[in-house]
Amino acid sequence: MVGIGQFDFNLFIKILPDLARGALVTLKFSSLSILFGLIIGTFFGIFRILKNPILPKIATAYVELIRGTPLLVQIMIVYYGLPAAGINLPPEVAGVLALSINSGAYIAEIIRAGIQSVPKGQMDAARSLGMSYAQAMRYVVLPQAFRNILPALGNEFIALIKDSSLLSVIAIAELTRTGMQIYAVTFNAWTPLLGVAMFYLAMTLPLSKLVDHFQKRIGGHESP
Repeated sequence: MVGIGQFDFNLFIKILPDLARGALVTLKFSSLSILFGLIIGTFFGIFRILKNPILPKIATAYVELIRGTPLLVQIMIVYYGLPAAGINLPPEVAGVLALSINSGAYIAEIIRAGIQSVPKGQMDAARSLGMSYAQAMRYVVLPQAFRNILPALGNEFIALIKDSSLLSVIAIAELTRTGMQIYAVTFNAWTPLLGVAMFYLAMTLPLSKLVDHFQKRIGGHESP
């Protein structure tokens, strides 16, 4: 019998399909959350820089609140707290919502920094051509800003893949929960947990290399 603390290669081969399914769930939730987080973050990032008496304050409050509280607490509030207000969400919906709201706050800051990195003259030139503020932002400023922030967005996606492990607390069978379920059945910690770590590495390492590639390309274009 394999004892706790030993790596069992035969067990590892046996549980690979289960870990792979958990990894796919992780990628699904992370991809959906980064997509919705990008939408949320774009709006709130723009709100942060508007000359408006209300919207920048709302956006700042949202960013500070989300960034100042643990993601685990946010997940539990969405899943366990909202039912007290009469809003009952399935675990999958609650998970994506919590991750999206959390990611949106960080992306908002990335978007804000990206917009502010575009020379102010670009907006002025677009407005002088007859574009509205919204048109200038959409067609001139945001495309340049997104090019500058691609590496930061890539890093946010990598962080979200790892943070999605917290969804295990609401019984979503993502990669980490799958590994813990295998441990509970086999009483072998090393094999499933090392497998979980390998799968996370397999998902994040290529993204890290891609982010490095973008950073080098952008740095090369900006160099004299």
